[in-house]
Amino acid sequence: MRFVFLALLWACAALPASAQYMGNYTANPYMPPAPPQPPGTFNNPYGNTMNSPKLYDSQGQYHGNMNANPYDPNGVANPYGKYGSQYSPDSINNPYGAGSRYKQDSPNNPYGTGMGVYR
Repeated sequence: MRFVFLALLWACAALPASAQYMGNYTANPYMPPAPPQPPGTFNNPYGNTMNSPKLYDSQGQYHGNMNANPYDPNGVANPYGKYGSQYSPDSINNPYGAGSRYKQDSPNNPYGTGMGVYR
């Protein structure tokens, strides 16, 4: 548990000072819930880099914008983009890459910590 706390603390230090932590994006039902967000925060079909929450792993590496815009080049919903393609190692939609259910910080790991979401 101490390692997870230190990893999250280090990841926060790598982010811009203006970034606001919104919680973790995870499939783990035992993680504390993220604070309530305004409606449309994650399912914004018009989201872009400027108005979407950002997804970061425990190492502070960026993994895309959390929105539903399939045309956002950095969006997790873009099936042809670096962060939305099922073939990209940086995508949470790749079951063998960042989205692997066996990686500790993958959002798809039912026992993991998930990835941090920042606005």
